Amino acid sequence: MSFEADYKPARVRPSPNHGERRDGIGPDTIILHYTGMESAKGAEDWLCDPRSQVSSHYLVYEDGSVVQMVPEKARAWHAGKSFWHGETDLNSRSVGIEIVNPGHDLGYTDFPDIQIDAVISLCRDIMGRWSIPRNRVLAHSDIAPSRKIDPGEKFPWQRLAEEGICYHIPPSPRTDGTSFSPGDEGADVEELQRNLGRLGFGISATGIYDSETVTVVKAFQRHFRPHEVDGIADESTRNTLQNVLNVFCGKY
Repeated sequence: MSFEADYKPARVRPSPNHGERRDGIGPDTIILHYTGMESAKGAEDWLCDPRSQVSSHYLVYEDGSVVQMVPEKARAWHAGKSFWHGETDLNSRSVGIEIVNPGHDLGYTDFPDIQIDAVISLCRDIMGRWSIPRNRVLAHSDIAPSRKIDPGEKFPWQRLAEEGICYHIPPSPRTDGTSFSPGDEGADVEELQRNLGRLGFGISATGIYDSETVTVVKAFQRHFRPHEVDGIADESTRNTLQNVLNVFCGKY
């Protein structure tokens, strides 16, 4: 099935791995991924292989070239099992962008400036077409923290924020205050869990700092405090979370 590119600079290579969006809804979210494969060509081929059962709307190469594989009006298969603000079918309400990078298991590298420039231009174009707000440009690790860690702590969210694509809230400085870690219990832990849930993460407010909490705290840190991803809710993490909430929750 051939189609005309929604993003005009893109080369079109149709993937058979797509379907209709649920209930005819349009996208209100952009999900950013990295490919996590040895080669860019291998990633493009895999996203277009019917055996893979995965796809993405776009693939952005290291040199900034862009391939569109699924029309934006269609539902690509990039998010998998996911959750954000109560929504569990993120594929139906998002545009997926795969960014070529070997990922953590194959020698995670910095993202070239020319590649990020292309991601910025692509996101701006999609956001304008679908009226997607800045607080709905998310990481794969945000919506699937138990399974995914991409695009990872090296992804330059601040650069995207400077171009109006997302929000960047500077991490709060490290202090010697109270930290919460696995095994801790109580009202403060429950408040932390509730705040992570308010931001959008799927997490149970049990008051027990369990493995789920560690995973979600790491996902939050990877996006908003990337210089230290340890799953410990120190004051820096908690203060950063509150600052992010002050910005994000006023936008929903």
